[in-house]
Amino acid sequence: MASFWGLPVGSWPRRIRLNSWDLVALPLVLIVIFLFAWGGRDMNTPYQVGDPLQIDLDPLYLPYYALRTVLRMFAGLGVSLAFSLAYAALAAKSRQAEKLMIPVLDILQSVPILGFLTITVTGFIALFPGSLLGVECASIFAIFTSQAWNMTFSLYQSFRTVPGDLKEASRMFHLSGWGIFWRLEVPHAMPNLVWNMMMSVSGGWFFVVASEAITVSGQTILLPGVGSYIAQAIDQKDIAAVGWAVLTMLIVILIYDQLFFRPLLAWSSKFRAEQAPDEEMERPWFLVALQRAGVVAGARALAEALSDWASAITSRSRDARAAPSSGPVALDPRIGRSSVFLWNALLIVGASWSAWELYRFIAASLSFAEVWTVFLLATATAARVLILIALATLIWVPVGVWIGLRPRVAVVAQPIVQFMAAFPANMFFPIAVVLIVKFDLNVEIWVSPLMILGTQWYIAFNVISGALALPRDLHYVAGNLGVTNWLWWRRLILPGIFPAYITGAVTAAGGSWNASIVSEVVKWGDTTLTATGVGAYIAKATEDGDFPRIALGIAMLCLFVTVFNRLFWRRLYDVAAERLRLD
Repeated sequence: MASFWGLPVGSWPRRIRLNSWDLVALPLVLIVIFLFAWGGRDMNTPYQVGDPLQIDLDPLYLPYYALRTVLRMFAGLGVSLAFSLAYAALAAKSRQAEKLMIPVLDILQSVPILGFLTITVTGFIALFPGSLLGVECASIFAIFTSQAWNMTFSLYQSFRTVPGDLKEASRMFHLSGWGIFWRLEVPHAMPNLVWNMMMSVSGGWFFVVASEAITVSGQTILLPGVGSYIAQAIDQKDIAAVGWAVLTMLIVILIYDQLFFRPLLAWSSKFRAEQAPDEEMERPWFLVALQRAGVVAGARALAEALSDWASAITSRSRDARAAPSSGPVALDPRIGRSSVFLWNALLIVGASWSAWELYRFIAASLSFAEVWTVFLLATATAARVLILIALATLIWVPVGVWIGLRPRVAVVAQPIVQFMAAFPANMFFPIAVVLIVKFDLNVEIWVSPLMILGTQWYIAFNVISGALALPRDLHYVAGNLGVTNWLWWRRLILPGIFPAYITGAVTAAGGSWNASIVSEVVKWGDTTLTATGVGAYIAKATEDGDFPRIALGIAMLCLFVTVFNRLFWRRLYDVAAERLRLD
């Protein structure tokens, strides 16, 4: 094979020519690179804590604010993807690691964004003294916390439900553990992962106001972005500015849907268990442009050549180091049992020590009576969450199945659901406040829907992806056997979408607990309505800078979420992994 500087080039195109598709793809790619570079440069400008950052409500500034917000979103998405792949793989493959990592994940998804910001913002600012980058990193980290847990749960569920026959086939082909991960497990998880990535970005929009308003040393720093623009507009009761922000969000979501998510979704469809008929597969225009553009084809060929070259070098190095082996060495079963016992003991000791330190910190300032009061507040919030998840399930399971079984409808519904999921709950706060005050409604009941506005879409997205992933063979079998009506739901659809639904429901429940921080206290100008719940308690403590009460509220919230997940959702996960895999 011919080579250039040691790189195999036999697979390169003989002649890479510019064509009409380059006139579409190349300018768009260059514009995106330029905008990201321009916005990234402004993230690293000189800044001292205490200097005011002005947010102008002139709509002409909204495109720039949108660029800064999108940069934070995609930076958080990249970090979330890397975190999710590593974390979910280790949790799914190691029983001992799973005992620690899944409860920790339960706790992390229940910790509110305000809690993460309160703990981390000072550290990020210290990392980049005299630069705005420290505050930007704190904002990106907050967005990461609103994206990562959903993606991690999706990958964990997918890794645990890989069909057994595919695992057996990978062993027959003598794939290494690394090869099984990248050639079997990640492709198997890809369709659901892409849908959850879209939901995660939308979840980042939902919390964009909280993530762009950084409070440090008693000062609130409003970073340039759509979230800060919305917060300023709500504070000044500027309805026109709120409308401009909504329009900007819609345009931005449509743009990155066309340029990023729609091509990614079409690409991920090739990893389904079975391919849909060709007439149902529609390739997005931007994906077609990238595939046919000459410059992109050349870059792809070069990347493939570099990958082949690296693989060849790695293979030769591994073969050179290989030594004759006498076979696997059997370990004494007693050693395995002892290591498991030691690991469990370490987990118990670590959890006990952490609980004791938290108790000492809280007990130094607060009484047992307040702890009991916060427990009752958490119970009130739990009742809201359970009722709302049940209602969202009753609505979105049938709707999501209907959409997912019709790929053409799913293509149309995807950007609509993305926009609705990204719509910040803060936009509805003014309407909720006005209606509650005008009609003298019960605050305890009518602020509850605000908790599920953003999180219900986790259920919708996962049900749609689960229905899309159902092999068409199962539909044919059900049709040939005359399975219809309720039997069709009970024997085919509900078991088929169940693993994906569990992922959505777990994340929706955790997100609803998180959303209680911003939805149990709603404001419109000078009017503030407060509902009874642990979310309102944490919001009040955060506003006052009362760290013992912040710790107590977050600890109680985490306790409730962990107990629910271990006693209820975890068991459903096991059912999905053991009984409802597509083997």
